[in-house]
Amino acid sequence: MRQGAGLQLKLGQKLKLAPQLRQAIALLQLNRVELRQTIREALNTNPMLERADEPLDDDDIGEETGSEERDEIELDYGDDYGFDDLPEGYSVGAGPAPDYDEFISDRADESLQQHLLWQVNLAGMSETDEAIARAIVYALDEDGYLQDDLATLRSSLAPEYLVSIEEVAAVLERVQRFEPLGVASRSVGESLLLQLKAMSSSTPALGLACHLVERHLDALGKQDIRALVRATGMTESEIQAALAVIRRCNPHPCARFGRENENYIVPDVYIHPAEDGWRVTLNPHNDPGLRLNGVYLKLARQARGADKEYLRDQLQEARWLISGLEMRNQTLQAVAGAIAERQHNFFSQGEAGLEPLLQREVAEAIDVHESTVSRATTEKYVHTPRGTFELKYFFSTGIDTQDGQQVAATAVKAQLRKLIGEEIPNKPLSDQALADQLAGNGIKLARRTVAKYREQLGIPGSAQRRRTARLHAN
Repeated sequence: MRQGAGLQLKLGQKLKLAPQLRQAIALLQLNRVELRQTIREALNTNPMLERADEPLDDDDIGEETGSEERDEIELDYGDDYGFDDLPEGYSVGAGPAPDYDEFISDRADESLQQHLLWQVNLAGMSETDEAIARAIVYALDEDGYLQDDLATLRSSLAPEYLVSIEEVAAVLERVQRFEPLGVASRSVGESLLLQLKAMSSSTPALGLACHLVERHLDALGKQDIRALVRATGMTESEIQAALAVIRRCNPHPCARFGRENENYIVPDVYIHPAEDGWRVTLNPHNDPGLRLNGVYLKLARQARGADKEYLRDQLQEARWLISGLEMRNQTLQAVAGAIAERQHNFFSQGEAGLEPLLQREVAEAIDVHESTVSRATTEKYVHTPRGTFELKYFFSTGIDTQDGQQVAATAVKAQLRKLIGEEIPNKPLSDQALADQLAGNGIKLARRTVAKYREQLGIPGSAQRRRTARLHAN
């Protein structure tokens, strides 16, 4: 027997976001290239928008782009026009662009050498380290690679500066983290590896990607998947995942000097020393600044019928985009500022100075939702006196030490890398031996945790390191 249709009442809750809030969230998640493309498309399709750095036409003079036209053009902002998950006091109006100072000026025409020397001046180095850094910059070839060895660099500084090979190597490591990330490398492999190590340690397949670049660069260059599978014992899908991470890097990071190229890492944020600590400044070239077009505002007030409706919709979209971009800038600066305040020891001590830090802690510090911090730090890069890093790099879980303190997992990995780097090549340390040495430094980890961190660093086990050492010896 066929049953008849019936009605059913169901109660439930559903979160509905206002269009402008959805757009603000989407803008925050975009990386530099995606943001520039979005702005470019908006400028091409919306007559109400123009770049803020364009000169005003005569018809624009005296036009108000603030609130005057709202009297005649009513805009629908919805019931939820507001950004409840952002700090109190953040403006969402179409106000002026941020007032950037001389720290970041228009550097589009500068040479690679000038660009790097500018960063040397801002790095807060000692006189000796600055002299070493300048020698490194002057020794780079036109592609940004370092052809001189460390001994040659050391000799070039004498007799004015008598430095050791170790001092030159330490400064080189800092220069290699300048922008563009990977500059001053001795090879393409080293450049790729530096870019990979600047990514968040939670990046999927990052450890395998580092291992492939470090040990199997020839097979990578040939895209020989089968050879990589045989050499590593990994599955083809795991190799493909690692290749996807490697493709995010640029084997020629300095290629943009002299020609247009958008596929390179450019900082979204700068953290630089100031008299009272550390200062956070956004890169203005990632967001050129938009404003409302005065001519079309006048037309919108005079239009009737379908034209008025069209211009009204375009005006609303333009306001939402301008507000979303301002919100993106404010959120990104707030997140970077909270990170700089918590991780200030890193800028003077390097990885060893990293503190345990979770996204939740930054969210609480600036009064936003944790998902907002996640969006603001995904594929966003910061340039610091220690080099250029993905913002997610500064997040790390805490590990309890024997004295009751906590140390960041990233700092522990740095110690682990140092221990392995200092081992006798033909007598590599086992994971248990590494755990014992870390315990001697006050960090007690299980052997399996050491193995996990070693794999995340892209470092093979002791047996494979021993075989590699023997091959090199022969």
